[in-house]
Amino acid sequence: MGNAINDKNSQVSFLKQRLNMFLEVLEAIDPEDTDVEDIDRLISMIDDLESKCHEFNSREK
Repeated sequence: MGNAINDKNSQVSFLKQRLNMFLEVLEAIDPEDTDVEDIDRLISMIDDLESKCHEFNSREK
């Protein structure tokens, strides 16, 4: 695995990059061709972002 991201600026940058990736995937999806697996993948991406936020917040304490 990669190195832990400990400083606040790097954490924010990481989260912004992940959010931008999510937005790019979301914009690329054709609503007419979207299936359950696509929706599950989007939910998984959001869950990963949420986990990272919790992880970064717990490092602050």
